[in-house]
This record gives sequence, C-alpha cells and structure tokens, in this order.
Amino acid sequence: MQNQPTPGSYWRASVQLPEFAPLAADLTVDVCVIGAGIAGLTSAYLLSKQGLSVVLIEALGIGSGETGQTTAHIAVPDDRYWHIEKTLGARAARQVAESFGAAADLIEATTRDEAIDCDFERVSGYLYSCAKDPAEELCKELEAAERAGVRVSWQDRLPISTVASGPCLKFADQAQFHSLRYLVGLTHACTQRRTSIYCDTRALDIEEREYGVVIKTLHGKISAAAAVVATNVPFNDRVTLHAKQFAYQTYAVAAPVERGSLPHVLIWDDGDPYHYVRLAALDDEHDLLIVGGADHRTGQNDDPEECHRQVHAWLRDRFPMAGPLAYRWSGEVAEPLDGIAYLGRNPGSRNVYVITGDSGNGISHATVGAMLVSDQIMQRPNAWESVYDPSRKPVREALHFMREQANVAAQYGDWVAGGESTPAAIGAGEGAVIRHGLRKLAVFRDEDGALHCHSATCPHLGCVVRWNPLDRTWDCPCHGSRFSTYGSVLHGPAVSGLASIDEEDWLRIVEAQRESKGAATKQPHGKSR
Repeated sequence: MQNQPTPGSYWRASVQLPEFAPLAADLTVDVCVIGAGIAGLTSAYLLSKQGLSVVLIEALGIGSGETGQTTAHIAVPDDRYWHIEKTLGARAARQVAESFGAAADLIEATTRDEAIDCDFERVSGYLYSCAKDPAEELCKELEAAERAGVRVSWQDRLPISTVASGPCLKFADQAQFHSLRYLVGLTHACTQRRTSIYCDTRALDIEEREYGVVIKTLHGKISAAAAVVATNVPFNDRVTLHAKQFAYQTYAVAAPVERGSLPHVLIWDDGDPYHYVRLAALDDEHDLLIVGGADHRTGQNDDPEECHRQVHAWLRDRFPMAGPLAYRWSGEVAEPLDGIAYLGRNPGSRNVYVITGDSGNGISHATVGAMLVSDQIMQRPNAWESVYDPSRKPVREALHFMREQANVAAQYGDWVAGGESTPAAIGAGEGAVIRHGLRKLAVFRDEDGALHCHSATCPHLGCVVRWNPLDRTWDCPCHGSRFSTYGSVLHGPAVSGLASIDEEDWLRIVEAQRESKGAATKQPHGKSR
C-alpha cells in the first residue's frame, strides 16, 4: 500500500471516463441537459427512454463535478425525518421517504437493465447520536421515520463496536455503489439512444422564448423545447436559489482494511460536524474504508488541511485495524435552508428545470430530481412535485435564513481588509490575495517561480475569492464558486473565470510592490490558461 495518500477520490483513480468532443455547430433538439454528473446523465437517460431527442453538454468532462467527489451513500436524508416533519409537515416527510426509496430502486434497476458493473450493493444504514441524551434523540427520529413509512428499527449497538457504544437506529434497504462506474454505464446507455454528448462546452446563458429555450455556448447555440440545469448549483439564476442554499466543503479519507474484517454497512452520526462511514471493494484481499466529515462553509476555513487531519484522526481512533491512508479528497455540498433539495421548474421559468440543493444526499437527490423533471417535461403528474418545488418559501427557517445572509454579507468585508501577502512572500505552488490600491488580486506562483495574477473578484456577485492551499483553488466564500490556480471556473454559479490582469498593468503593480517592500519578483504572467 502507499505511504502517502493519493490526492483525489478513489472513484476517479479507479475508472477511465469516456471523452467527448466539444459542440461544433448549432443544434435543435427536444431537451438540452446541462451537466454530466449523475443528475444530468440520469435525466438524459430517462428522457431518451421516452423517445425524446436529447443533447447533453458539459463544461469540463464526464463526471468532472461533485459526483466524483461523493462517498456514494444512497441513504436516508441527513437532515432527519423529525426535522422534515417539523418544518414541512408529516405529508412532506412521507413524500421524501417515498422518493428516496424510489431513487435507490431506480439505480438498482438501471444497473440491472443496462448491465452496469458499479458494485451496487444493498446494505443497512445505522444512525447513532452524539447528543447528551442519545436515546431521546434516537426515539424522536425513530417515531418520525416510522410515521414516514421507513423500515427502521431500534438496535442496542452498532455492528462495528469500535465506532461508538450505545443504541442506534437501523435503516433497512439502503445502498452504495461506485459513483463513476455508474456514470460510465449511464453514458453508454444514453449514447445508445437519442442522446448526443458534448464536453468542454460550457453553457453561458439560457434565453427563454415563446417556443422553448436557446442555450448559448462558446461553440454554438442549442434550441430546445426545455432545458435541465444539472450543474450542482444553477448558473442561470444569479440570486433567487442562491439566497436559499449555501455552499459547504466536506472532506473524505480512505484506508484499506482486510477483506471481511468489517461488515459492509453505512454509518453516520448527528454530530456537528457529523461523520459518515462506508466500505468499498478494493482488491481481492482488501476493502477500502471511507470516512467523511468536518464540513464548513466553502472558502471560510484558513486551514483545510486540518479538516483532513481531523477526519483521519477520527478514522484512526475508531478503526485501528485500518492500513495507511490511501486516498483523501474533498467535495462541495449545496445546503438548502430546510434540508430538502430544489427539484423541478426553475422559479419564474416555463421551460427551464433545475436539480440543486443536494444537502449531503447528492446521489439520492440527483436521481429523484431526474425522475421529477422528466415527469414534468413529459407532462406527467409527480407526487413529489410540491415538496421539492424550487419556488417554495422556507417560512419556518426565517432565523436560519437571516443568519446565513448575515454570513454572506460579512464576506464582502474582505474588500476593506488588507491583502494577505505580497508577491515576494508567495512560495512556489502557493497563492494569496494581495491588495493594490482599491483592487484585490489573486496571485499564484507556479513551480517554476513565475507569478500568475487575476482579479480576486468572483464574477458571480463580486465577492473576494480566497486561496485554498489543500485543493490549490480560488474559492468564493459567498456562494461557493471555485476557480483553478490560473483563474478558470471549476464550479458554479460563476460561468466565467477570474478576469486576467493586463500584462503592463501587472508589471506596474509588481514594481509598486517592489518599491514599497524592497522585494525582487520573477517575471509574472497575467493570462489565464
């Protein structure tokens, strides 16, 4: 086994993803799906099975987004049935339970019908409580889950005793799989039908017209009767949905264990931040133990490396039999105010549909979303439409809403704060935000020592990005957009990269820094790659 963990998820390291060329000409189709993760590919798959012509476009590559960063639990909602019942009502809790069960069933049926080898496995899931009175908390969830129609039972102990002592709840018929192998199978199934796929084709705008929509890209336009925005967070809505959900970073580590030493189950707790556990098949002699947790608002942690250390320490404390750390990665979660995803017709739109607000249940919510929007496009009734309606107003979460909006507003204070560093102080492979007059600049020094400078202003709504030393990205602390070291957009809602600094302007900035600090700086570069 490796002495140093591989940066990046196990899913990415263990699969070869298909590649597709960019869009080369204008197209007219029934439906345009935007995003090649599980939400987009499942939508394309279901719609193409109905005989519709579908085009799927992806800004980067198949599975390049959060589907490859998940731990691939297919389990009950993280936000608890008692909370759903309290905020949305008992009927909504039953609808969520029914939809989550249907999502797992659809994934299982698809793996069977399309012969997808993705290690799909039905497993039991276990919830234990970190509260002062665990029994009280578990009883509350047990009763609410039973009212929602969930197969749940009280257990005196977890099936892995080293994790925690005391009672827990057992949820039957949960599931897990290899998320990217599933995407490979979905991709093949889509292309066997009436779905065309184009990668390296970023959607820039959606214009609604009387007959449908026009999706604009750098490579051409797509005219369609409907569009499905399946990009984790929507790029087409600058404010409405982003005011009702918030970006969180979550961390995962993975280490080998001897095959058969631990049962294949899902385990999670109700801590803050919470932890979650699963196993995946690794090789003939080993399983891979995967542990996640340490969530925090995207762009609002100065030491993300410490988050990985915390999750690793938690693993070591509870699984002493595990081998050396093999993989570590992070992902981004869109957390809606009431814990329930926004799935369906985009607010104020007639023919644009969104799948967003995964709330730590991305696999389930994405699949439910694909089922729901395909029904809406086909003009079929769907029993879950009201509970997931993107236009709903979380009236019972007013205090939560005000706290989150205050958090976002506070991030704009970076404009009056000083810079983090100077060009001379930035080491190779490092980045920092510097101030020059009224401007904030995102500066990265590559391994050869050359500096690359861009505006630090997020093009979405003007927040100042922050350097993430773990993933080597520029992260927006307001709405979760992420950018590469060279300024290109990696994760929305931004649709364009950080603005390049004119070369002559940058040289004047460096000279001013040199004069004020007496520092020598290597020849910089201001162009995006």
